Amino acid sequence: MQRLAFELRKLRTEAGSPTYRAMAARTDHGASTLSQAAAGERLPSLPVVLAYVRACGGELEEWEERWRQAAAEEAAEPRADEDAEPPYRGLARFEPDDAALFFGRDQLIDDLLRLTAHHRITAVVGASGSGKSSLLRAGLIPRLRATDNADLRPVALRVITPGAHPLRDHEQRLVPKEGEAGDTWLVVDQMEELYALCTDPEERTAFIDRLLTAAAPDSRLRVLIAVRADFFGRLADHRPLADALREATLLVPPMNRDELREAVVKPAQAAGLIVERTLTARIIDEVDGEPGALPLMSHALLETWHRRKGRALTLTAYEAAGGVHGAIAQTAEDLYTHLTPDQASCARRALLRLITPGEGAQDTRRPAPREELETDTSPVTAEVLERLVKTRLVILDGSTVHLAHEALIAAWPRLRKWIDEDRNRLRLHRRLTEAAHTWQTLGRDPGALYRGTRLATAEESFPTADAHSDLTPRERDFLTSSSTARQHEEQAAARTTRRLRQFATTVSVLLVLALTAGLIAWQQYRTSEQQRHQALTAQQIALSRQLATQSAGLLDSSPDLASLLAVQAYRTSPTMEATANLFAAAALPLQRRLTGHTDVVNSIAFSPDGRTLASAGETVRLWDTRTGKQRTTLTGHTDVVNSIAFSPDGRTLASGGVDKTVRLWDVATGKQRTAFAGRADIVASVAFSPDGRTLASGELEGKVRLWDVATGKQRATLTGHTDAVTSIAFSPDGHTLASAGETVRLWDATTGERRTTLTGHTDAVTSTAFSPDGHTLASGSYDRTVRLWDATTGKQRATLTGHTDTVESVAFSPDGHTLASGGDKTVRLWDATTGKQRTALTGHTDFVESVAFSPDGRTLASGGNDKTVRLWDTTTSKQRTTLTGHTDIVASVAFSPDGHTLASGGQDKVRLWDATTGKQRTTLPGVGSVAFAPDGRTLASAGRDGKVQLWNVATGKRRTIRTGLPMPLGLVGFSPVAFSPDGRTLASTGWEGEVKLWNVATGKRRATLTGHTEAVWSVAFSPDGHTLASAGTDNTVRLWDVATGKRRTTLTGHTDIVWSVAFSPDGRTLASGSSDKTVRLWDVATGKRRTTLTGHTEDVGSVAFSPDGHTLASAGWDGKVRLWDVATSGPRTTLTGHTGIVGSVAFSPDGHTLASGGRDTTVRLWDVDLPGPASSIKKVCQALQRSLTRSEQSLYLADQPTSPVCRS
Repeated sequence: MQRLAFELRKLRTEAGSPTYRAMAARTDHGASTLSQAAAGERLPSLPVVLAYVRACGGELEEWEERWRQAAAEEAAEPRADEDAEPPYRGLARFEPDDAALFFGRDQLIDDLLRLTAHHRITAVVGASGSGKSSLLRAGLIPRLRATDNADLRPVALRVITPGAHPLRDHEQRLVPKEGEAGDTWLVVDQMEELYALCTDPEERTAFIDRLLTAAAPDSRLRVLIAVRADFFGRLADHRPLADALREATLLVPPMNRDELREAVVKPAQAAGLIVERTLTARIIDEVDGEPGALPLMSHALLETWHRRKGRALTLTAYEAAGGVHGAIAQTAEDLYTHLTPDQASCARRALLRLITPGEGAQDTRRPAPREELETDTSPVTAEVLERLVKTRLVILDGSTVHLAHEALIAAWPRLRKWIDEDRNRLRLHRRLTEAAHTWQTLGRDPGALYRGTRLATAEESFPTADAHSDLTPRERDFLTSSSTARQHEEQAAARTTRRLRQFATTVSVLLVLALTAGLIAWQQYRTSEQQRHQALTAQQIALSRQLATQSAGLLDSSPDLASLLAVQAYRTSPTMEATANLFAAAALPLQRRLTGHTDVVNSIAFSPDGRTLASAGETVRLWDTRTGKQRTTLTGHTDVVNSIAFSPDGRTLASGGVDKTVRLWDVATGKQRTAFAGRADIVASVAFSPDGRTLASGELEGKVRLWDVATGKQRATLTGHTDAVTSIAFSPDGHTLASAGETVRLWDATTGERRTTLTGHTDAVTSTAFSPDGHTLASGSYDRTVRLWDATTGKQRATLTGHTDTVESVAFSPDGHTLASGGDKTVRLWDATTGKQRTALTGHTDFVESVAFSPDGRTLASGGNDKTVRLWDTTTSKQRTTLTGHTDIVASVAFSPDGHTLASGGQDKVRLWDATTGKQRTTLPGVGSVAFAPDGRTLASAGRDGKVQLWNVATGKRRTIRTGLPMPLGLVGFSPVAFSPDGRTLASTGWEGEVKLWNVATGKRRATLTGHTEAVWSVAFSPDGHTLASAGTDNTVRLWDVATGKRRTTLTGHTDIVWSVAFSPDGRTLASGSSDKTVRLWDVATGKRRTTLTGHTEDVGSVAFSPDGHTLASAGWDGKVRLWDVATSGPRTTLTGHTGIVGSVAFSPDGHTLASGGRDTTVRLWDVDLPGPASSIKKVCQALQRSLTRSEQSLYLADQPTSPVCRS
């Protein structure tokens, strides 16, 4: 420092000794600053030195080098407290013991604690260098250890990084701690290693599946994942993990300025140090808004601490260290340039081994065993490693070496250059290292050696001269052994060739060679075509699954786009995922999407016959509701049309708008009949009286006018509103008129006198509608509520909440059971009796302005600000008929083999029905479970008395088989029965846990199957009759050999009572339904579970396969019957209508009808003809009437040549 000051003074003398004031005039620095630079009291900053030199006419590059030398010498000066613990961690992460030095992330820690309190599996996502590891270790873990919340306090805390073999290395740590109540917390840091280092997809999937076991409330395990942002998308490839993290992900943003100030200043304060304000401001300006800069800042502060003067961390020391963007490079360069050539070469090899070159992603660090870095026996490696550790560029963790942080890769130009120069060679080296490890693990199996192209490429990349220094002994042995094996194979091939030549003539040789060459060429062509086809198929399958995943994620929020992606996914490749999402899209209620309006659709109305829909906006348009095509456009209004209404006879359409006119149109011709005169303001709403003689119009100035439709003359003006009258409606009897504005007012339609004012809304009212019986009035408002009023008394009956913004329109269904409301981009359907929301229809991309039911109530139309009109299917089920007659629970239903008769067993009687007409044929005194014999002549019924009744269906005669003891009081259910496919054997069950097989002809018992430990609730024969399945209270399903009575296997997995089992028609699959709310499908041959179907919210009491085996029906105690696609395991549809537990389901032999019985004492028949893929595509495309837009194609099908999704 003193020498630099002396040289500066000498330079000034050589320049003619200009005054400091004169020098200051030539620079941006003051005279006192320039004077202090040459005083030698402290090292000046580099900008000050360069300004001094520039004022004296010196060489800037030469003096910059002198300043750097002086800074390095000053930094090397020993200090009395050199061994003091620094308050900054440099490139190293903060550990739990560093919590006292970890600042700036308090809010993020609080957010993470709240998230983990509600989810057992959570993820922290951020860019490299955003501080994820430090947040978990020094932020979350100390908080968890000190928390007062007993539910969050861990009994054990484990932190792991996946590495190359996550399941093998960490299997024991994935199990909760035994012997103590509470949760074990597993922190999986650097989850990106699962994709960057682990090359086995099966091990990767198995590791994720083990983590997902924490989702179970009784798992006693909580999992917290930290993953780099550019790898976060890879997690979505595993659907269950993506579902678990959908609501449980925390993004780690860059620190804001206040947080950065804490991270800079507070660690120094904790160590008794001070930070210059100018230094703090400088660092914040350089780091603010720059993702991944925290390790650079931490390292720069650490190097500044090393250069501190007394208790102060100064801007001069910071600049001497190189600043945020130069400190790492300066530290690394200082180390590297002081190494000998051998040491420098060793450092290069070691650092490159600690990096995995990215393929489509950033380069990542790679932990490596220490022995892998020691490619020879020279002590140089140990010396270099020690110096790298001392400078904190690498970290030693036991016998494993890590790069201190990935920031080093980007911040040190020399290392970046090494990687870019050898990127392909590094990739080959990483594969060689893994292959050598596998070879060693397999006991040096020759089958694991390199051959062919891989060996040639490796030999070219690592010739003998370089292999000694670049490769480990194991890698060299592996490559040498591969070369030796190839030589032996070539020698063996040469010997074989010589022997063949000795036994062939010249002509034969030529012929063989010609034939061989032709065959090889043909085979190579064939193989090439197969490989090309396989590659194309694999690419299509991957794209299809990606599109299906995206479709599933958008189904609720953007159903139109989700449906188009589902169609595109299936067209790309009909994978299981694509098929399931296509069926889900086809099941959406949208029937048609009508486009043509160029502005907001303000009003819609159905004609009384339901064949025509009118919509109003910039014009009035008439649509054919069957085809969705526009019939005509009614022109005449000179501005926007606000409201339309059909006359009761459907011949006339009224419209009112901003041009202050009310116009009447001939619906058949589309021509204007008349325009009413005398309006004084904008018309906001119109409505016909039920007799069609009067038309009411509401105006923006608050008046309601009544017009004589025949003459066009004004009958009366109703005043009282203080704001715009946005809606008017006549009661069904025509005696009352409701108007909506700042309040709802009810008027006598004959006299024009006001009857009452309905108050309760807290903001202006937008819409009103009478129920079909006239007893109820509904109103929607800016206060986001729908309110139901007693139309006679004016008292409020209910308030319906759920909309998130203004409710613009309300409408009752023709039967009065349903109320529709539209507003906040959604249409909501409510039970008009209970006020509960039934469903929300999504698809509109802007406010919904108007809703209207078709006269038959099966279709709902909606129009809105997105310029579209949508037609929705409002039928909640495919129910064909309801069979009534039972006076108590219906426990079982069964079709006769010819499908003409349906039997239902209840708590009261057994009833036989005509399956076609739904009429009751006869009743039998039996109760409980029912089953038809294969010939249809005999019906078996079983109740709770330990007896089975066999009925002659034609005559009604019966005979009885006593099967066991009566069922004890308090035990719920009936004893089920089942016939074997040949009809000779009957299986019965009992509460004792036994299954008994009976000879149907003689009534004698053939066998007793024991093994269940509690009551058995279901039995079923396989289609070939060789196997019997049984299930019960012991949570198991058991498969029996019918011939021997021996148990074949026990299927375990259900966690509660198994109520029902059923075989698929081909006998390969068994379905089971349980109190654990799931349906499970099993492989009958292996006994392994194929899949689990979830969706029921209560017990699953019955399951049944369709005759073609494509569909599975399940009945739930939640009152719903669900249909599933067996091939994809996806839901097809949900049948609603039962008002209580559904206990039994059965398909008709032709598969077109499903019967269900339940606690509501009814039997219901459903039409279950489900569309196939082609019909589903047709339905989606007819409904949407569009394909993907250019922006949607660029987002979801970038670089993919595609034809329109929906082809005309």
